Amino acid sequence: MASYKKEKGVIWDWLTTVDHKKLGIMYLIAGTLFFLKAGLMAVFMRIQLIIPENSFLTGQTFNEFITMHGTIMLFLAATPLLFAFMNFVIPLQIGARDVAFPFVNALGFWIFLSGGLLLSTSWFFGGGPDAGWTAYVPLSLNEEQLGLDFYVLGLQVSGIGTLISAINFLVTIINMRAPGMTMMRLPLFVWTSFVTSTLILFAFTPLAAGLALLMLERIFDAQFFNPAAGGNVVIWQHIFWIFGHPEVYILVLPAFGIISEVIPAFSRKRLFGYTAMVFATMIIAFLGFMVWAHHMFTVGIGPVANSIFAIATMTIAVPTGIKIFNWLFTMWGGKITFNTAMLFASSFVPTFVLGGVTGVMLAMAPVDYLYHDTYFVVAHFHYIIVGGIVLALFAGLFYWYPKMFNHKLNEKLGVVFFILFTIGFHLTFFVQHFLGLMGMPRRVYTYLGGQGLDEFNMISTIGTFFMSAAVIVLVINIVYSAIKGERVIGINDPWDARTLEWATPTPVPEYNFAQTPQIRSLDPLFYEKVHGDGTMKPAEPVDEIHMPNGSILPLIISVGLYFLGFGLIMLEMSEPFISPWIVVALGGLLTFGGMAARSIKDDHGYHIPKSVIQSDLKKQGGGK
Repeated sequence: MASYKKEKGVIWDWLTTVDHKKLGIMYLIAGTLFFLKAGLMAVFMRIQLIIPENSFLTGQTFNEFITMHGTIMLFLAATPLLFAFMNFVIPLQIGARDVAFPFVNALGFWIFLSGGLLLSTSWFFGGGPDAGWTAYVPLSLNEEQLGLDFYVLGLQVSGIGTLISAINFLVTIINMRAPGMTMMRLPLFVWTSFVTSTLILFAFTPLAAGLALLMLERIFDAQFFNPAAGGNVVIWQHIFWIFGHPEVYILVLPAFGIISEVIPAFSRKRLFGYTAMVFATMIIAFLGFMVWAHHMFTVGIGPVANSIFAIATMTIAVPTGIKIFNWLFTMWGGKITFNTAMLFASSFVPTFVLGGVTGVMLAMAPVDYLYHDTYFVVAHFHYIIVGGIVLALFAGLFYWYPKMFNHKLNEKLGVVFFILFTIGFHLTFFVQHFLGLMGMPRRVYTYLGGQGLDEFNMISTIGTFFMSAAVIVLVINIVYSAIKGERVIGINDPWDARTLEWATPTPVPEYNFAQTPQIRSLDPLFYEKVHGDGTMKPAEPVDEIHMPNGSILPLIISVGLYFLGFGLIMLEMSEPFISPWIVVALGGLLTFGGMAARSIKDDHGYHIPKSVIQSDLKKQGGGK
């Protein structure tokens, strides 16, 4: 075993890294690029709808944009952005030196990215998928649309990456906690990530099965869903929503976790009702799995089934209400600092409540017949996804940015960003409630004038311009802060926070903790500030540290999966430029060859010598 780390060039280092912190930053960059791409599509769609009978986009292009917007936002933007924080923060918050399987962690990122790129490749081969992000059959059985093959294969590939990453988080949280970090001392962000990873484990498997069936039907002429051949279209809806509804909680629970970190930190108070918050998280996850059919009230599954799923759906409001009140009680009487992170976190609470209230309205099966497939559903959904998850992501970004990039984001630009985004968000989506109540159907690319819809559509589109301006301000902030932002190098805890990640040096060394910390309480750093000298007590003497080697194999395996998927899609092309089976064989060779190389090659990592650790400790100086 080597006792040193091989020096690498910058690019090679990032391509081969298995460091959870670097992978977190890579998730952040990739998710942001997908977020910008899907956001641009949304702006184009709103421009199309700004006036009646507009011809800015064709109906076909609108359908492709609306499909790709939803698919990218949910699978390739929101999920990886949350994974970015989970990757970077979880090992630091539980006192670990890395995740349980660093190689698998890198593999998960590269597979997710290759799946996302495979889906995006559809634009170069006749256009994107056009059956909506739910890919309802028989729409998604249209063999003329090659984009749907990219949808099916791209999501299968990226889903593998998400699944193995979730398993990795589960093992990490169970096995890698520092001494004294019991389950009931885990920070709420770790708890919500743990429950989310469990949801991914059970929700992504039916999606993978459903996509595999759809792939077999589209490419290999199997007959599962085609009614003309004895198939059943409702089966797809059940399979999709057994995944699709938990997917909302897969995204929103880590967002709850972020809010539960930011509000106590800037309220200068312990999180109110920690135990109730943990159990509320588990109950929400359990109930979230039981209510998939509330997306199918109008399918005709019968009054008894509709009633059961309606009541179960409304029940979710109870544990969610517990969380809302606990965040409010945490702020109550606190010494609140309204910086950008806290502005986003505190505005999350009423915004998410509004999305939840309209959710209860939609849970009433008889009334849902009126709302179904109208803009009311679009407004509700975006109050949950944008008003809930995206606001939490922005709060988390401003909160953890100093630890990730060694400098703060500019606060004045941050406040401008918050104001523009908040105004734009409510302008865009609040009026869509009224559009829905007035009967405007969703997923239409144009409408007739003189129906009372013109003004609200105009307002909604203007709102997207505000949000676009806000995102531009954020980009300016990131560039400006990189050049002139307040540096926090040597300052471990710039927010005077409570949890363990703020006990690590800034920048965080590759091994995270020179000595594994001894955890003595919930909010361990705050406990040491009150009852100790403000630094964590070590649970072990200074000694050499074992670290994993980087590897290029995750990237090679992922490239192989890309070609494997692309080759299968080529089977549906009328005139492929090369035999599809050659591409499939190349992809298989890279994928299984990479796996074989990993299995055969002994790689025991390397050790950082004790003298280097002692030298680092002197340089870090125990900064606070």
